[in-house]
Amino acid sequence: MRVLVVEDEQLLADAIAQGLRREAMAVDVAYEGDAALERIMANEYDVIVLDRDLPKTHGDDICRRLVAEGATARVLMLTAAGDVSDRVEGLSLGADDYLPKPFAFAELVARIRALGRRARPATPPVLERAGIRLDPGRHEVWRGDRQVTLGRKEFAVLEELMRADGAVVSAEQLLEKVWDEHTDPFTNVVRVTVMTLRRKLGEPQVIQTVPGAGYQIP
Repeated sequence: MRVLVVEDEQLLADAIAQGLRREAMAVDVAYEGDAALERIMANEYDVIVLDRDLPKTHGDDICRRLVAEGATARVLMLTAAGDVSDRVEGLSLGADDYLPKPFAFAELVARIRALGRRARPATPPVLERAGIRLDPGRHEVWRGDRQVTLGRKEFAVLEELMRADGAVVSAEQLLEKVWDEHTDPFTNVVRVTVMTLRRKLGEPQVIQTVPGAGYQIP
């Protein structure tokens, strides 16, 4: 899952991003509205965590623009104002969810995951395919009765392949969803991560390479 965090309090933004990366999400950060719009135009996000009171371009204006342009990204709006009228106003602008500050990080993660599921075709919260069971909430992977310990990127790649429900996922798509904007598009990091993932999952191999197209779990 790829997330954009838009928050003008830099320490808070960086802390949120760091925590979400530990949850195997690919995270970009913008500290003001204009930078956020640049990233939104350049990248495809599943969820945008959007502070409402931003410098330069206000969070409300970003939300309106996303709705007007038919963006598929889900918007979780953050604000220091937490009364009912503020929540109603934020949702009326087109936000998909609303979280007042201060908030519990675990709740933020749960809401982002819920919105991420809504940004794609419906999938169950626990994914099962080819004898593999992946639980994003618990960050656990099982193959049969054996628990498999994966790194963050390995887990995220496996989650993307399982969410594809048998379809081929290109290396470019994996790079877009699992790594952030600072990753070199010509890197071989996807191939290396898939190799490591295959080794950890063990035999028989479940991740197939489709020459010229990408990877799949049929």
